[in-house]
Amino acid sequence: MSGPNGYRHEVTSNNLVLLERRADGVAVITLNNPKVNALSQAVLAELRDIAHDLINNRPGAVVVTGGERIFAAGADISEFGGPSEARRIGQGFHDALNAVAAIPAFTIAAVSGFALGGGCELALSCDYRIGAPKATFGQPEILLGIIPGGGGTQRLPRLVGPSRAKEIMVTGRQVQSEEALRIGLLDEIVPAEELHVRALALAAQVAAGATVAGALIKHAVDAGLSMTLSNGLSLEKQSFEDVFHSKDSQTGVKSFLENGPGKATFEGK
Repeated sequence: MSGPNGYRHEVTSNNLVLLERRADGVAVITLNNPKVNALSQAVLAELRDIAHDLINNRPGAVVVTGGERIFAAGADISEFGGPSEARRIGQGFHDALNAVAAIPAFTIAAVSGFALGGGCELALSCDYRIGAPKATFGQPEILLGIIPGGGGTQRLPRLVGPSRAKEIMVTGRQVQSEEALRIGLLDEIVPAEELHVRALALAAQVAAGATVAGALIKHAVDAGLSMTLSNGLSLEKQSFEDVFHSKDSQTGVKSFLENGPGKATFEGK
């Protein structure tokens, strides 16, 4: 079914992970592995494939969500074993969550309950996190005598700072929503009944904007964080030049000169 701006509304089910492409250009990824949305290797493989689909067919924006009580409980502990199993599990997590992080669109994690271990790492791989009051985060791997293996040791410090990240990980404690908001692990708290409405509204707002420019902003920020300031500034300069190849840049500049700011209608091209 076609929607505004030529978008189609369709739902794809890979059983354990659902993908909904909405008519407003928003893609919704929903974990569907009852009862606790454990991130088994099968779930991660489906998540990876869906993320690659969104990389190759860029949406306007993405919402990632899970269950009402449990966003995602983390790895499937029954799959653990020795170092060889750890190598396979770690690779599965990195393949899936790096693919989510690489989607060239603004990604929003909508977290209504527990996001622990790999679930927290999935939220960290998104660009923005909106939580309900009962949203709870943590990297409790140390309580099993192991460490985070899905990006937690790298992405968490970049959000909350190295000392706070170390404290959260070496204690394995859970971080409630108010503290998560205070330290930068959450970006917004909204009432539980408004969580998905807010996430979808923000995603729709982004999807209706200049998404080519948005993708370049995301790339410049993410790639720049691993560079020196000088190299990051060079990346920004090149991205600033590149964005002027887009149709949206022509539309936006023309609209500003004729009608003032904030009145352009973009096509995402």
